Amino acid sequence: MKKSIYTLAMLTLLYGGLTSCKSNTEKQEDAVENVQQANEDLTEVQQENKVDEATEKANQAKWEAFKEDVNATISRNEERIAELNKDIKRQGNQLDAKYQKNVDELQKRNEDLKVKVKIYETDKKQDWESFQTEFNSDMSDLGDALKNFTLNNKK
Repeated sequence: MKKSIYTLAMLTLLYGGLTSCKSNTEKQEDAVENVQQANEDLTEVQQENKVDEATEKANQAKWEAFKEDVNATISRNEERIAELNKDIKRQGNQLDAKYQKNVDELQKRNEDLKVKVKIYETDKKQDWESFQTEFNSDMSDLGDALKNFTLNNKK
């Protein structure tokens, strides 16, 4: 046991002695090379940060435009739902309860879309592309349901 410890200690001293035998010129060249490498790494990181910032600004602009469009569509949906509610009250028919239930469902779906936008805006954990695709699909489905909803086709 003592022999292996002494052998290890001797090898460590021998290796340390050999590696520290560099001349001052070699040490200076190594230091200059290390500084140059560090500067290159710093420049690369700064460039990556600039690209990330530009991407973030572009994504923010896309989000703002998308949000404005969505809010306008949600407002139009609310107006259409209000018109449907007025039409139901005016017609005074036995099927009004059924149609009121359908209008209430459309209103709930519209409110759910508003909530989705607010949640994404505060959280943004979901991937932007998948959120946009899913949201647009939901918005389109609701828009189609509102277009196809007519009180005159009661049967």
